[in-house]
Amino acid sequence: MKAADVIDEGRVSLNVDGQRIAGTLLQPEAPVPGLLFVHGWGGDQEEDLGHAEELARLGCICFTFDLRGHAGSDAARDEVTRQDGLDDVIAAYDYLASQPLIDPAAIGVIGTSYGGYLSALLTEVRPVRWLALRVPALYPDADWDVPKARLDKDVVRAYREHIQSGDADRALAACERFEGDVLIVESGEDDRIPTEVILSYQAAFKRAQSFSHRVIPGASHAMRNPAHQRIYATLLINWIEEMVRASRRSYRRHPE
Repeated sequence: MKAADVIDEGRVSLNVDGQRIAGTLLQPEAPVPGLLFVHGWGGDQEEDLGHAEELARLGCICFTFDLRGHAGSDAARDEVTRQDGLDDVIAAYDYLASQPLIDPAAIGVIGTSYGGYLSALLTEVRPVRWLALRVPALYPDADWDVPKARLDKDVVRAYREHIQSGDADRALAACERFEGDVLIVESGEDDRIPTEVILSYQAAFKRAQSFSHRVIPGASHAMRNPAHQRIYATLLINWIEEMVRASRRSYRRHPE
């Protein structure tokens, strides 16, 4: 059973498997789409707050949070498994979807690296309209219950150096069934996510309603360069704005 407590304005604490994860809810005053942000391994919700604030100003309810083992959330990082991470994302999604202003048919997820991997897995168990993945990671399905920090890095690296498919990868299998809109943003100088991973994701989204792939030349995986960060922010905000406007036009033509 999962519970949520509002600590103060916008600050939220979610209980997942008896442990706490911290989040921040940003919302406007009218019924709007919802957007969930999932940070990468070793990151935290602070890296997403700027984008969330921009998109909230566009009229979206945005929710950022810290995965267990990160920043304001419970658990030691070297103890959390990929299942724990997926459970956290599901709990965060359910909290966002429970907000009274949310349109349940207009929820998007924005994931970075490991967060992108978890976001892809989320689409298998929750309805997602828009999926934006920046430098999404891939991991072999084996050792699913081994703490993520203890996975064999050489095995993971070798796995990423070959094209994979949904036949043997549960994240890609979820992507193969996804029918919403997709944005993938690749870093031109990524030392962690080789092109084979991006190609694997690209091939998997065969049923997507729309697919956009953008490369930020010279950007590293972490994308610390402020110029690259601005390029990504522009790409993301413009894409979300386009998706939201299209959904609103569709609703006006075909109201429930």
